[in-house]
Amino acid sequence: MANREKLAERLRQYRRWRPFVEAKELLVIALCCAPFAIAVNRLLIPHAIVGGGLAGFCEILYFATDGLLPVWATNFVINIGLLLAAFKLVGWQFTLRTLYGVACLTVWFKVIPIPETPAITDPFMAVILGGLFSGTGLGIVLLNNGSTGGTDIVAAIVAKFGHLPMGRAMLASNIFIITGAYFLPEVHSIEKVLFGLCYTFMSSTAVDWIMNRVRQSVQFFIFSAHYKQIAHAIMTQVPRGVTILDGHGGYTNQDMKVITVIARKNESTRIFRLVRAIDPDAFVSETQTMGVFGRGFESIKEQ
Repeated sequence: MANREKLAERLRQYRRWRPFVEAKELLVIALCCAPFAIAVNRLLIPHAIVGGGLAGFCEILYFATDGLLPVWATNFVINIGLLLAAFKLVGWQFTLRTLYGVACLTVWFKVIPIPETPAITDPFMAVILGGLFSGTGLGIVLLNNGSTGGTDIVAAIVAKFGHLPMGRAMLASNIFIITGAYFLPEVHSIEKVLFGLCYTFMSSTAVDWIMNRVRQSVQFFIFSAHYKQIAHAIMTQVPRGVTILDGHGGYTNQDMKVITVIARKNESTRIFRLVRAIDPDAFVSETQTMGVFGRGFESIKEQ
């Protein structure tokens, strides 16, 4: 009875603090959209360099119309269309978080001015700094369970229902956008296309550094007497499927249950929070996995 009361109190504390944790995440998402907007408005556009993703596509529209279609407006309108599709296909939770990230990014695109002359005269240095700025901002946004929309939405849809892995879908779309910018009069240069590819590489490298390979999968083994409550919380609040294994302690010589979970790297923080809220004394092992195939991850394919 005492253990049940302690467990109920931990769950009440978790529910009590959860709104504050989510509010902190939303604040961080709002602030960390700014470096991405700075990279595009202050570093790329003045040098007529087109990056990847939806922001790069919005840059193309900006240059093609001689500035009549601002990046903030096209970014917002196109994302609304993508989000309508995402709501039907990937669920309301992903859609709401992404809508918030899109709104924050749109505001930053609007309030950060585009200078007439580049603040950094060397285009290569602008590319390096822009990639670091955008990658760091996006990495922190993803770390806080956020998204800025764009090709992330398309890649999520493709990864869930198609046969192309999420990372490969994003890479293909980025290359298509950057190379397509070559035909614009302002960009018509192989050098600027290469600068755009360098920017994308730097940005993705910074995201990986911040997120510790955010899109990589991880495997959990959770040992706890409260395995039923932990399993239910993970299945309903992450949500990820769990498998409960029969175990036997070599030292204690007692039978136990072991929860095993495979999740995305950016979901690991949420899983740790749930486990700690329910059973602070739980024993948890987390390992990175080289490849996960099946429902919710990559499609099964020949190696």
